[in-house]
Amino acid sequence: MIGSKRRSRSATNAWPGYVDALSALLMLVIFMLLIYVVSQLYLSQTLSDRNTELFRLNQRLAEISELLGLEQSKTAALEQEMASVQNDYSASLARNDELQDRLEASRNQLMQQSADAEARAERLASMGDELEEKDQLSASQQAMIMRLSNQIASLREQLRQITAALRLQEQETADKESELADVSRRLNTLLAERVSELEQYQSEFFSRLRNILETNENIRVVGDRFLLPSELLFASGSAQLGEAGKRELDKLATVLLDVVGAIPADIDWILRIDGHTDIIPINTPQFPSNWELSTARAVAVVRYLADQGVPERRMVAAGFGEFVPVAEGTTADALQKNRRIELKLTDR
Repeated sequence: MIGSKRRSRSATNAWPGYVDALSALLMLVIFMLLIYVVSQLYLSQTLSDRNTELFRLNQRLAEISELLGLEQSKTAALEQEMASVQNDYSASLARNDELQDRLEASRNQLMQQSADAEARAERLASMGDELEEKDQLSASQQAMIMRLSNQIASLREQLRQITAALRLQEQETADKESELADVSRRLNTLLAERVSELEQYQSEFFSRLRNILETNENIRVVGDRFLLPSELLFASGSAQLGEAGKRELDKLATVLLDVVGAIPADIDWILRIDGHTDIIPINTPQFPSNWELSTARAVAVVRYLADQGVPERRMVAAGFGEFVPVAEGTTADALQKNRRIELKLTDR
């Protein structure tokens, strides 16, 4: 009896321990499930943010492509218009030469006709004088004299009209030549003034920017261009501007905005930004070749300058890949010089 009570008590005392163990295990399982659910939510949010960012980048790339297409269309239209103007000018010159030749031929013909008419008039007058000296003239001879006199008067009238027409034609030709010469002179003067003004602002921009950037030994000046090494602006194989590159571009934007404020609106200037790479090829999903990399870097510079206030319609970006080197060879120094961004203020 006593043994039976002890066994019952020990069995009763063991049951709470099992319950506690099961409760702890259940809480552990619930905690692990909670961690799993939270991690899934975090991963879903992260993937959603990345998809959103990729969508934004694709939109921006599409905008860049559209802007490049518009710029190329404008350039083609301007080139076509310039070719049309040149063709019209050439046609005008050819027409003027043709009119000069025709006028010269008409003048020679009129002078020949005038000379012939004068000769005939002189002969007829001589014949009339001889006939008048004769005492006896027949009726037919009188009629002939009358006809000859009328012919002389008609020829003299024709000669007068031809002379007047020739003088009028010469006057009109002289007026047209004078007007054409005046238009050409004014056009050349205007073009010279615009070129001189643009060269003045180019010189000011070049001088001020050189004074600001001369402390940076990496930036080189070649002719009327500034050469910025790619390492100063971008990481290797990247088209994303670094902080050091942004600081240099801030200096450029400040100078450019000061100069832009003084350039008249009718001067058609642009800032060219050209991207160049070395001869080492690149092949990544983002940049299948050096063309894409150099173009993307030039566009990145244009975009940053536009964010600083430089007018977008006054900038053009171009990528030349590895095909316009400034240093020959495959040494480290030559490759470093060829990896560059070139800046130039010029006309359209």
